[in-house]
Amino acid sequence: MISILCPCYNEEAVLPLFFQRIISVMEGIGEDFEIVCVNDGSHDGTLSLLMNQAEKDGRVCVVDLSRNFGKEAALTAALEHSTGNAVVPIDADLQDPPELIAAMLAKWREGYEVVLARRSDRTSDSWLKRVTAQMFYRVHNRISCPELPENVGDFRLMDRKVVEALGGLHETHRFMKGLFAWVGFKSCIIDYVREARAAGETKFNGWRLWKLAVEGITSFSTFPLTIWFYLGSLTAFGAFIYGAYIVLRTLAWGIEVPGYASLLCLILFFGGLQLLGVGILGEYLGRAYMESKRRPVGVLPDPAQLCGQRRAGHAQGPGIRP
Repeated sequence: MISILCPCYNEEAVLPLFFQRIISVMEGIGEDFEIVCVNDGSHDGTLSLLMNQAEKDGRVCVVDLSRNFGKEAALTAALEHSTGNAVVPIDADLQDPPELIAAMLAKWREGYEVVLARRSDRTSDSWLKRVTAQMFYRVHNRISCPELPENVGDFRLMDRKVVEALGGLHETHRFMKGLFAWVGFKSCIIDYVREARAAGETKFNGWRLWKLAVEGITSFSTFPLTIWFYLGSLTAFGAFIYGAYIVLRTLAWGIEVPGYASLLCLILFFGGLQLLGVGILGEYLGRAYMESKRRPVGVLPDPAQLCGQRRAGHAQGPGIRP
């Protein structure tokens, strides 16, 4: 069984084309499949179209969220309601070609548990979106862990073991690309050319993309907190060096403005100490923030690798989830 996961938000214009194409592709592959569609609080006729399709085709499952929670929440709901041995998240806009699923399944049968679809050509995106995406990947991969594969979106194939590992992550503010990378598993990459949107308009404006980028960085990095430790240290060190310079200059040439130099040194020094203190607090706050996510310490790709009593479930290590 293959599960196709499709989050939908105001996709009335493109859904008929999506179902026509995805069903044709999956029937051509010859595997049993289901299509899990999540209506993320749409305001147009998306839900009505989804329900009509589900009535006509029992392979279509519809999940209706009470309001617009965002794509990450909709994708999480689709994962939770999927039943297939492999799952493939895909957008309804058909920018990611369903025909690539056959190649993904071939790699999956070779033993890969995650098959990533990487955009080799993003000319269908605007110049600004391409530049900002490149900047995001560079910044994120420099200060966050794990690194994200560049130009890889949600379109991918994941084995059921990967889905179960994702189900063990209980955080509510979810950056799915980061969580996909965090759980790991044996993976490979297939390159493809991204197409133009088949119909309708994109729902990701500049503000939504900015919020997603901030969510991605803050979910997997404490650098925005700990940077104050380094800034405070540099400021305090700079104040010390400047104070030494003022003392030497005063001894050599006398005092030009009484009190000015010492006051400036004290302000810089104690300001640096304050930033240093904020940085130390940031370190502890960052640790508490990461602990609050309740992520497991690690993920076992194959529970059969456990031995002895652990295989029977008597002595599992803390936070290690199969």
